[in-house]
Amino acid sequence: MGIASNRGAAMYIDPKLSCRRILIVTDAWRPQINGVVRTLESLAKQLREWGHEVSFLTPEPFWTVPVPTYPEIRLSLASRRSVFLAMVRARAHHIHIATEGPLGLLARRYCLERSKAFTTSLHTRFPEYVAARLPVPEEWSYGYLRWFHDPAVATMVPTPSLRSELQAHGFSHLTLWGRGVDGQRFRPGPKTMFADLPGPHLLYVGRVSAEKNVAEFLALDVPGSKIVVGDGPERAHLERLYPEVHFAGYLHGEALAAAYRSADVFVFPSRTDTFGNVLTEALASGTPVAAYPVTGPRDIVTDPRAGTLSEDLGLAVRRSLTLARSHARALGEQFTWAASAQQFVSALAPAHAAERLEKAI
Repeated sequence: MGIASNRGAAMYIDPKLSCRRILIVTDAWRPQINGVVRTLESLAKQLREWGHEVSFLTPEPFWTVPVPTYPEIRLSLASRRSVFLAMVRARAHHIHIATEGPLGLLARRYCLERSKAFTTSLHTRFPEYVAARLPVPEEWSYGYLRWFHDPAVATMVPTPSLRSELQAHGFSHLTLWGRGVDGQRFRPGPKTMFADLPGPHLLYVGRVSAEKNVAEFLALDVPGSKIVVGDGPERAHLERLYPEVHFAGYLHGEALAAAYRSADVFVFPSRTDTFGNVLTEALASGTPVAAYPVTGPRDIVTDPRAGTLSEDLGLAVRRSLTLARSHARALGEQFTWAASAQQFVSALAPAHAAERLEKAI
């Protein structure tokens, strides 16, 4: 049911991988606030608790430039020499390339030139995001992604649905790497926010951008108050269109957890997410979910007592208002970072395996 391999998985670490040095290369990093960054940070925390040495190669040490139309995302201007030197110094037993941007490209080149095995992961529907902003056919972008990921020993994807879609686009050696949730931070409790807004309270958390389809949520004819937590390029436009909506901006820590548990329904209007970490955070908080029946929600919201998936998002909201919070919490508890980290470790490849094979030949 759903991502079964990420639910109740045994907390077992292959002893051959104990206390290994793992290098993760990512173009997405702080101060960005998104699912990729949260996933990598949570993964590293779990791996370090198990004794692994985890290092990151991120845009932090390099000059960066903002992405046109999306200035909060910045691309690294790192040189080949600086990236190669950083990777040599890491002395990693395992190399994982998490993103397909400038750093990911240079790390991929380093591994191929030195015959080092590596793994990759696919976090974002890059083709759909590009097509939403530029007149670029999706298949062109999928062609780039196939080229990028093809040399990897394994490409990790978060859901069975996404794996099936990518296989249909010609991708191979795909393996599942699910996600977890911090069930101690995100937990049921008293409603401490939104008391000044008429109920029921309908919550969205995430980037306020075109690909997230937030406008579909705000346009719904449903009772109650709509609350948007997050920021992004579409916020100013949507604030003008929907002055009655409460835009809270970014929330962090306990304030974010309080927002989840103070909501009556969590509304997830995106059709392009590969997973949706916010879904598991809402469920763990005991808040039923309303979403479209697409990749991500249909892999997570597998119990109709915990949320409603429908092409009629308004209907999904109204039905989820009738659901018991205890069922949402029970489903959310099935996602753990321990199980996620175990999947990640199981897919890793020794960085020198290909090199040894080449020498043997």
